[in-house]
Amino acid sequence: MATPATPPSKAGTKGVPREQRARQILDAAAEEFGARGYAAASLPAIAARVGVTKTLLHQYFGTKEELYTACLVPVGDRILAAVRTAMGPDGTTAQTPLRVLHALFTALEGQREAWFVLYDTTLPPGGEAARLAAGYWSAIDALAASGTAQLLRDTGSADPLDADALMYVWRDLVATLVRWWVKHPDQTPDAMTERCARLFAAAAALTPAADR
Repeated sequence: MATPATPPSKAGTKGVPREQRARQILDAAAEEFGARGYAAASLPAIAARVGVTKTLLHQYFGTKEELYTACLVPVGDRILAAVRTAMGPDGTTAQTPLRVLHALFTALEGQREAWFVLYDTTLPPGGEAARLAAGYWSAIDALAASGTAQLLRDTGSADPLDADALMYVWRDLVATLVRWWVKHPDQTPDAMTERCARLFAAAAALTPAADR
């Protein structure tokens, strides 16, 4: 009589080093929070993704909010660093928007849902997670405001309201492009940046020369 095949062991079962198991939990949590948002995310669903118990999640990361925070901080740090590096110390140029987009796509590749972990509007107001997320949003907005204002000055516009409006447009544009990219997993960071360059060129071509 043939011996039944042994089923493959689940990630997170006994024998997995603690550091590796923690990484598995964080990856699964980022997927769950990114796909469903904080409010709808389920600790049992995260545990099931890894093959462990909900009790183990609490042992490793504490509460749901603490687990979310453990996912948020590395994501926020990575995205903020990517934007800062892309903008560089030498000021903003006409190529800076594409550099920033490419840096974002590269930073998110392999964990694209992390964008929605950072920009989650369902966080409990007044909590530590909401405070940390707001801090990242503020820092990224400040970089965006600086960059868009400099681009306008380079075109001869010093109107602060123009700069403020452009910052809002840029912020929403980036979010829209990332959402589209997440829905098209075949698009690499390089391919997506090239697509953005074509879209920007097409948008510029739609503007009458007299208005430029």
